[in-house]
Amino acid sequence: MPANKTLTIAVLSGKGGVGKSNLALNLALALSGSQAKTLLVDCDLGLANLDVLLGLAPRRNILSLLHPGTKVEDLVINLAPGLEILPADSGMPDSIKDDASLALLLADKLDGFIRRYDFVLLDIGAGIADTVLAFGAMTLMRILVITPEPTSLTDSYALIKVLAARHGVRDHFVLVNQTASAKEEGAAFKRLQTACSHFLKITPNLLGGIRSDSKLPEAVRLQTPALTAFPQSKFSGGIKAIAEKILRLRAGILPDIAERAPLKKPGNGI
Repeated sequence: MPANKTLTIAVLSGKGGVGKSNLALNLALALSGSQAKTLLVDCDLGLANLDVLLGLAPRRNILSLLHPGTKVEDLVINLAPGLEILPADSGMPDSIKDDASLALLLADKLDGFIRRYDFVLLDIGAGIADTVLAFGAMTLMRILVITPEPTSLTDSYALIKVLAARHGVRDHFVLVNQTASAKEEGAAFKRLQTACSHFLKITPNLLGGIRSDSKLPEAVRLQTPALTAFPQSKFSGGIKAIAEKILRLRAGILPDIAERAPLKKPGNGI
């Protein structure tokens, strides 16, 4: 099999409402704009909303892969040059979110197909449901989205703790969203990093921060990515900077991921 060049990235959060899906969508768009072939996969199997952010009404979604004969290429939707999306479904029973074997089955279905991309971003549900943990442990890189709110920091710490205990995952990049300044960004990250280092012996890495911007809710109302609707906004500028960091990270680790599967089976708990 050819050397792997696909960097899979889980975008996850300890709690909902931190802007995770908007970040995943706009990061995917920014990466594809750098001539990197990118796939965005909605892995929130219970409360999918990438389709809503984009004004899409797909007839089929990622769960359609459970039907015999369904191919991934029949489900992906082209969003922009170099960017495709695999949508999910909303309103599914909680039992789906708690079925780690379902995440493994979907990963097996995706494995061969996703190797054609440079980046595959998985927008994963919030919290510590079994499918969240399984998808989060599969990827080669994890971006944990936090905000300065105490509840976000507490729930993010819990997610890091459970991923380490159940799956041995100890590497995380932290993206601080909805900040007023670089000082607030640094303080929020420091609180999380200090707790993880002291109690878990885990040291997360700061990927960067995104400033609060009134243009983002406006883009949501327009059902258009902020990067497209407001390319000169503070939000878009932050997204472009984070995307550039990720591009450099991938270039640096290509030799290390060459022999690794894009989606690895998580250990210690499934």
